[in-house]
Amino acid sequence: MVMAIIRPERLEQVKDALAAAGFHGMTVEHVLGRGGQRGVVHVGRGGESVTVDMLPKVKIEAVVQDEAVQRAVEAIVAAARTGHIGDGKIFVLPVEQVIRVRTGERDSAAV
Repeated sequence: MVMAIIRPERLEQVKDALAAAGFHGMTVEHVLGRGGQRGVVHVGRGGESVTVDMLPKVKIEAVVQDEAVQRAVEAIVAAARTGHIGDGKIFVLPVEQVIRVRTGERDSAAV
């Protein structure tokens, strides 16, 4: 499974890049999180500063064949990268088993 945590404004570009690379199935969740920067500080008009330490992000999960993982990762990186702190992270996780509920197909046939 390829799991990516990205900026919300890059979701459409990532979906399009994955589709162009042949990956259509995915799960998308809107989440809150923070990375090494520990949030951002906003300074208001009166000079008050407010630290927002949990930022909106989007989590994308896609189960892909082992031989396609690198292609999926490259598509996500190319579409999600802005070059600024907070672009996100990608995690690659093993999947023990996949079952298609409708047909009962398993593993590679179910992906």
